[in-house]
Amino acid sequence: MAVRRGAITQVPPAYKMQEHTIHGYRRAFIHAGEGSAILLIHGIGDSSRTWLPLIPWLTRDHSVVAPDLLGHGASDKPRADYSIAAYANGMRDLLSVLGVERATVIGHSLGGGVAMQFAYQYPERCERLVLVSSGGVSREVHPLLRAASAPNADLLLPLLNVDLTRIAVRGGLKALEWLETDIGNDAEDLLRVFDALPNAAARRAFIRTLRAVVDWRGQVVTMLDRCYLTRGMPTMLVWGKHDAVIPYRHALLAHAAMPGSRLEIFERAGHFPHRSDPARFLAVLRNFIGSTAPASHSVEQWRELLRLGRDRRVASGNETES
Repeated sequence: MAVRRGAITQVPPAYKMQEHTIHGYRRAFIHAGEGSAILLIHGIGDSSRTWLPLIPWLTRDHSVVAPDLLGHGASDKPRADYSIAAYANGMRDLLSVLGVERATVIGHSLGGGVAMQFAYQYPERCERLVLVSSGGVSREVHPLLRAASAPNADLLLPLLNVDLTRIAVRGGLKALEWLETDIGNDAEDLLRVFDALPNAAARRAFIRTLRAVVDWRGQVVTMLDRCYLTRGMPTMLVWGKHDAVIPYRHALLAHAAMPGSRLEIFERAGHFPHRSDPARFLAVLRNFIGSTAPASHSVEQWRELLRLGRDRRVASGNETES
């Protein structure tokens, strides 16, 4: 498989998907390589395949775990809890099954929100945090996602089985690509995600996941109220300057809210910087991991951060009334 874009041209070996049943549901994942662990969490509607251009290179120095989230890819798609917190729990359980105690956690889009939640719920298991075009920073999100989350929008899902609808979607994205719009910049990857919703079960899981994080007004969850907890956690933000799904200004908000975080802007990329320029993504990731020490969790320091964070909100008048 040749890398679509970027300087990496070597064809990587095939990676066999593995499976494990956890809480009665089949979880599919890639687990390869040796060394310190990296957990790769994909975005909504996507799968572990989004990371394939990077995995052969990361496994040279690391043990890589790249799951298909529940409701995505080859994992089961039950009527279940698709909240960010539930996904974070799922990541903990998968790592536990695989015997991975700690990892550098990398999340793209929805996966960025899951990665941040994982770091919040299980700081003792998170060595570093990398958020790639991450959800959960501010309310703004592409209008099509807001529309898809609206009540009764799921009634239109059967139309996606119609060949004419699929042709129209493909034609529209290709036209946006030809016009060099920001959303067209990601046309190929958006089509890949669209094609990853082949049946009713996958589409229902997509809607349930979307409604857990987005409503008609935009994103319903935010990490900004807890970003101060990343103090002492090596954190890097990676964003495409032309991201039409989750705007670039969200990167600036998160960077300002995360003490000591790094910010890497991909000037020509959209919502998938890790696929637009995998060579550069790999370079900045290796530099980040190589130049930072894994976070060391302290219960006492965590308690103090929580206390200081509360005091800061009260002093600024931002404490929410109950």
